[in-house]
Amino acid sequence: MKNLKRGGLARFFVIVSICFSIYPPGFPPSQGSFQAYAQEAGFFGEVFHFPEAFDPDYEEMERKFTIFVIVLSESQLSRLLTKDPEKAHLFLIPISCHSLPAGRSEDERAIAVEDFVKSLISKYPYWNRTLGADHFFITCADINVTDAARITNLMKNSIKVMCTPSYNDEYVPHKDVSLPQRVPPLVLTPAGNNITNRITLAFWRGLNNSDTRQKLLGAWENDLELFIQKGRKPSLEEGDLVYHEAFNNSKYCICTGGPELDRTIALAIHYGCVPVIMSDYYDLPFKDFLDWRKFSIILEESRVYYLREHLEEMLEHEYRAVQTNTVMVRKHFQWNLVPAKYDAFHMTLYDLWLRNHFTKYY
Repeated sequence: MKNLKRGGLARFFVIVSICFSIYPPGFPPSQGSFQAYAQEAGFFGEVFHFPEAFDPDYEEMERKFTIFVIVLSESQLSRLLTKDPEKAHLFLIPISCHSLPAGRSEDERAIAVEDFVKSLISKYPYWNRTLGADHFFITCADINVTDAARITNLMKNSIKVMCTPSYNDEYVPHKDVSLPQRVPPLVLTPAGNNITNRITLAFWRGLNNSDTRQKLLGAWENDLELFIQKGRKPSLEEGDLVYHEAFNNSKYCICTGGPELDRTIALAIHYGCVPVIMSDYYDLPFKDFLDWRKFSIILEESRVYYLREHLEEMLEHEYRAVQTNTVMVRKHFQWNLVPAKYDAFHMTLYDLWLRNHFTKYY
């Protein structure tokens, strides 16, 4: 059980306390000067739905948002944590099945996690105040979802922070949070805004393990303009040079529904390759405040047979604008060992803040 207690914190940095930042003099700026203000503040307003609303709300989140981590020993406490649960906005339930000893069956792992969570619910009084609506947990494995479904009100009320969330995983948009994939340091430097070497119209490589991917391969595998290839994707740690070069050398990167969709999106953004997202049931990270249509192309899965037509219709100046936005939005999807302002860690916090900020508990 000790491993379970440590795992949630180890897998996620979402522990924050009051930061004493203040609004700069003269805020908010005039409409005409907002883009200059945003650039100076450290974010690119063009990729947000409502940048003027995002900035003050984000600053308020940094000043006020607090999270209480249930079952955290005194030695692990730091200035980032609140020790007083009465001051917490949200409670983190540190579910983690990955830290269990190897060799356990799925049932044994699920029962262990279930018993652990139920013990927290019975021991701590905070759950009963909202039936878990101000609690959240992180899950990037099916076993966590399976196990959580056994616990009354956990899936129904609590916020799930999920990797690759789809609507058939008990995921509830606007209540739960989509977690962007991590991209570790790689051997290639992202090409960024340099589009000179982006000579391939679009790139995709993977297995035909979804209906859309089967159709994509059937329609475009032998096309001369599109680099569509069936094959195993290398793990992020393997750093397949040819695979990563293709992201740097392509104008668009195809991101189809199916396993590891979030990884393909993460790599596309990392390398400045405009994501072409074809997944009808995937909840995009940070979609409530980032305008994905400004830095990606979103197509219905049924449009797979018209893929090249859609991409060739894009005018050069339109592509340059979207590609620039793809490069600029990268910082919001980047996980850092030491969290930095506006990075994936803080944007996930902001997503949680929105869930808490606009939800009333009765």
